Amino acid sequence: MSFTGAFWRSGDVGFSDAALANIFNGRRPSRRPAAVLRAADAADVAAGVKLAAAEGWKLSVRSGGHSWAAWSLREDALLIDLGALNGMHYDAGTEIATVGPATRSGLDLDPFLATHGRFFAVGHHPTVSMGGFLLQGGMGLGCRGGGWAVESVESMDVVTASGELVRCSETENADLFWAARGSGPGFFGVVTELRLRTRPRHRSLIRSTYVYPAEVASEVLTWFHSVRRDVDPSVSFLAIGATPPGSDSPVVIIDGVSFDGGPSALAPLETCPVAGRALKSTAAQPTDMSALFAEQSAGSPAGLHYFVDNVYLVEEASDLVPALVAAFTDLPTPQSSVILSDFSPQASRALPDMAVSLRPDLYFAAYVAGRGPADDEKCRSWLDSAMNRLSAYSDGCYLGDSDFTVRPDRILSAAAWSRLQRIRAFRDPEGRFPGYLGTPVQ
Repeated sequence: MSFTGAFWRSGDVGFSDAALANIFNGRRPSRRPAAVLRAADAADVAAGVKLAAAEGWKLSVRSGGHSWAAWSLREDALLIDLGALNGMHYDAGTEIATVGPATRSGLDLDPFLATHGRFFAVGHHPTVSMGGFLLQGGMGLGCRGGGWAVESVESMDVVTASGELVRCSETENADLFWAARGSGPGFFGVVTELRLRTRPRHRSLIRSTYVYPAEVASEVLTWFHSVRRDVDPSVSFLAIGATPPGSDSPVVIIDGVSFDGGPSALAPLETCPVAGRALKSTAAQPTDMSALFAEQSAGSPAGLHYFVDNVYLVEEASDLVPALVAAFTDLPTPQSSVILSDFSPQASRALPDMAVSLRPDLYFAAYVAGRGPADDEKCRSWLDSAMNRLSAYSDGCYLGDSDFTVRPDRILSAAAWSRLQRIRAFRDPEGRFPGYLGTPVQ
């Protein structure tokens, strides 16, 4: 079988580089596929699916390589690399942006939409690709008040487990469309194109940031928990535990970015009872998307050895804060960070009918990183301890920051999980797509 793109079998010259191409995490698993197809177009993808069936291979997919657990690396599988499917088009009449799955959030899509005065809730890191990001739900910029990014997907093209290219929407192949919006690496198809409903671009971005010493972490996090529901939905509102460059001591950062909400939307951030202890503060200052992307890229560079986990939290501050303080103030390496993000505007609203079915109230994620194998044991041990303390308060987790081979958790409601399995049995009866690495809690 011939392809327009490139194809390698295990043992071919260039196979190893192709198998590991674009994987963001420097800590790579030992798993390797049987072959790699770097597809040039949807026809290549369809041909690859049929070849996998003929060879008896499973199928795995890579859009951008940002999954921390490197989900695309599966044994006895054909890895379909979609890196070349990164085209973009905007239709001014429908306000729909059509993108390939490898289109990158901040390097490609956001600046492209800016030229048309439009916006889409892309991923926080500029190199996150839209395919994997959206299939996992899309916890993107501005989603606290605007909802999951995948809610704004109008339709998508999917190569099914039988090798057929189909259009999926609420009215065409609606079962696949439902499943794709939230099943992530458990999806049983290959998305080759997405059509996104854009919205008018924000007129202004205004940011307030307060940096507190670790000694007042308990007071700051208790206040964060109490004030968060008073913060306007236009504001991305989170607490960050990190070690500033050149310092040995972690700090607690309170950060708010208002999308068109104006300075008044950030006023609650000024009410922290220990505001006078802040080491540094900037209130209601203009910023822009490029600055947000640059900061994220500098704080999470490719190639470090990352250990990542997350949890949706439900509990009163008196119980939750003591479990959080150690995570914020005792980071194992200067490259590590944690976040606590408020999603209360999402928790109170109805969701569209899609696989995404959990509504986070508070979101905690730990991005534990070292410079190489010498740091791995320390990072793994720290993350396990932190998650053990917090998992007692779990209401599920976000796929994008999960590794079920280490700590399984719930990703869908019980009803959504059962529905997903029924659709899988119908659409992929031979199990060509292997599903998740590890098993989520059902």
